[in-house]
Amino acid sequence: MIVRLRNPSRELTFRGPMSVAKLFNQLELQRESVLVIRNGTLVPGDAMLDDADEIEVRPVISGGA
Repeated sequence: MIVRLRNPSRELTFRGPMSVAKLFNQLELQRESVLVIRNGTLVPGDAMLDDADEIEVRPVISGGA
């Protein structure tokens, strides 16, 4: 699977199947700090990812007045 990360932008390749939790462990990320998008759709934390998936990992951004 292709995994695209932002901040800093980079692209990595992993072999699936793999759980989202395992991907976070591999990337040393905390689930609460990022969103996972698979093929254009938001993915829950307990989902399984496959070799054919294109994954984007985006940081959670919050703010307001």
